[in-house]
Amino acid sequence: MDEGKVHPIASNSGVKLGVNAMPANVIRDGDGSSRVILSEPTGTTAEVLLHGGQIVSWKNERREEMLFMTNKALWKAGKVIRGGISICFPQSSNSGSPEQPGFVRNRLWSLDSSPSPLPPANPQSTVDLMLKSTDDDLKTWPHRFEIRLRVSLTAGKLTLTPRVRNTDSKAFSFTFALCSYFSVSDISEVRVEGLETLDYFDNLLQRERYTEQADAITFDGEVERVYLSTPPKIAIIDHEKKRTFVLRKEGMPDAVLWNPWDKKAKAMPDFGDEDYKTMLCLDSASIEIPIALKPCEEWKGRQEVTAVSSSYCSGQLDPRRVLQGYKY
Repeated sequence: MDEGKVHPIASNSGVKLGVNAMPANVIRDGDGSSRVILSEPTGTTAEVLLHGGQIVSWKNERREEMLFMTNKALWKAGKVIRGGISICFPQSSNSGSPEQPGFVRNRLWSLDSSPSPLPPANPQSTVDLMLKSTDDDLKTWPHRFEIRLRVSLTAGKLTLTPRVRNTDSKAFSFTFALCSYFSVSDISEVRVEGLETLDYFDNLLQRERYTEQADAITFDGEVERVYLSTPPKIAIIDHEKKRTFVLRKEGMPDAVLWNPWDKKAKAMPDFGDEDYKTMLCLDSASIEIPIALKPCEEWKGRQEVTAVSSSYCSGQLDPRRVLQGYKY
């Protein structure tokens, strides 16, 4: 199935497993919530919560955490945790009411026992989740839908495959984002390559449209931008750690870049005052042009993040090599 395109679908159902049927890699926490532990032979691991379908950890073979999680994360059942990777649907956080951007993040997802047409996968390194809309959800967003998410782990790589199905009797449109918090050594030492020369909406300036003039994006203050018609590959270059995150995406043409900086960080109750220094949000998204689905159609996207070693070249990282995904 082509990412970003819509296709007619057949009925497909998942299963919400009871405690006795839970696979070995599904862990029940003391607060009643559950998480799926993924692992692969090199030692890379990931953790996915059934609440919200949120990825809260991704560690490399050296047990280094790749994703940012705030020190003030509210680890309570029914609460969205600030950090990791979460789904924004049916509207991104850049528009709509406060509940609409991420109400699927506040729902309990189930294990999907029948993720067709995706191929079978190793249950130790892959999990398929699903969420079906309820009558209560119609009060928030008046459309019936099914949303599925495959999280797959391989050596040095984390892949998310989201799918949205229209199970309603009428067409609907939605925007979508994978809100991805990356762990960095020092935001002042980070560069983002791949967004230069592109247009963007600046949410700090009444969503006015601008064109990026910098050769690469660096950070010395708050940023909240929606870059439009972005390339399928974007790089976050961490000079201090000599590590590069290469984000590849399909079906999500836009990208959201966010860091709250010091003043906003202090004003956020679930965010540490100094946390802004060690994080950067880079979201794969479809925002400018909503995705339209007719009844019985499905949309599919894909986000693949690879962590690769990088080094200096005459004082600078070579963006051509980084964006092509070469290892140094």
